[in-house]
Amino acid sequence: QVQLVESGGGLVQAGGSLRLSCATSGRTSSNYPMGWFRQAPGKEREFVAAINWRGGSAYYADSVKGRFTISRDNAKNTVYLQMNSLKPEDTAVYYCAARGIYSGSYYSDPRLYDYWGQGTQVTVSS
Repeated sequence: QVQLVESGGGLVQAGGSLRLSCATSGRTSSNYPMGWFRQAPGKEREFVAAINWRGGSAYYADSVKGRFTISRDNAKNTVYLQMNSLKPEDTAVYYCAARGIYSGSYYSDPRLYDYWGQGTQVTVSS
């Protein structure tokens, strides 16, 4: 079993920055592909960013490309999402997720992920 705990959310003005963290624990969680997703009120959960287990490859939604950066520190069992130039439309609950297989790929489909955190709220004011 893998446990995921997000932190770092909060209220920020448009144009500001936040860094989200996702601490993982459990069996070999540092070997799993990881992703960040978000869900705004009344909307479907959407893909934000994903990273492979080594951290050498990442993939982003078009809406965040160039503003967000996903990274991981496997020694600390932590995945990060650095969010810059935030916009009001980035307001959502952000979730990290782990796909419980050993794979060099990254994944944008939430249905492929096996473990989820409880989410952290990000609110961007205009």
